[in-house]
Amino acid sequence: MKAGFIGLGAMGMGMARNVAKAGLLTAVYNRTVDKAQELVNELDIDLYTTPEELAAQVDVVLICVSADDDVLAMVEAVAATIKPGSVVVDLSTVSIATAAEAAEILEEKQAEFLDAPVSGGVEGADKGTLAMMVGGERQALERVRPVLESMSSRLIHMGPTGSGQATKAVNQIMAAGINQAVTEALAFGQAQCLQMDKVIEVISGGAAGNWFLAHRGLTMTKGSFEPGFKVALHHKDLQICRQMAEQIGVETTLIDMTLADYEKLMAQGHGDEDISALYRLKRKE
Repeated sequence: MKAGFIGLGAMGMGMARNVAKAGLLTAVYNRTVDKAQELVNELDIDLYTTPEELAAQVDVVLICVSADDDVLAMVEAVAATIKPGSVVVDLSTVSIATAAEAAEILEEKQAEFLDAPVSGGVEGADKGTLAMMVGGERQALERVRPVLESMSSRLIHMGPTGSGQATKAVNQIMAAGINQAVTEALAFGQAQCLQMDKVIEVISGGAAGNWFLAHRGLTMTKGSFEPGFKVALHHKDLQICRQMAEQIGVETTLIDMTLADYEKLMAQGHGDEDISALYRLKRKE
């Protein structure tokens, strides 16, 4: 099985390396050629200058880009040359409608589509420990399972096309709530003049412990906001979540509050920082 990877951003680079470690990655494409060339030299794989060239040479196309329009542009490009029976896996976070449209485009070419967004941040991408939520035909998932398992420690088929993206929306809304809770609580603790390393250590071992506190607590209280997961990207994802929620009449209070906070951070120039930068708005100066 030959896999090709499109999109070598902060998440894509780590994921591509793990597919290569499994001996399954043969080609990459990235809009920024220099970045792709570094990985090609490191892994001794092929670099293609267009997605069409890549799709013609592989059995599995992995896509990891930022936005809905980018996903559809890549799907339309690979559809021009993709071989019947191939599988395209979108690892990006996009809308259910975009996943459905991508599946339709590829169905005309007798190719399968899986929406397979991930959770676990840059750390998970680098370590191959991502949680992956997959929508699409189960038989297509089973065919590419070795490729996806090389990037993940938890891989679950959620249902038909779009189910992966719906599950990721649940994740992104929950991540917003956790971000709000942790940043506000730690700002309160710091205002109480507590030793924050001890606060984080003891709370991480109790009922309020969570991944975000354990992995971002110390850095945020020390004023470091390296991504991680960028504010601007979570803002984009939550806009998708709000649109989905409004379509089915579900409450959006938490989404709206977090979007407003992120917009303040982006206006201040912090859009490329980790989402723990929300602490900037909570802490007592």
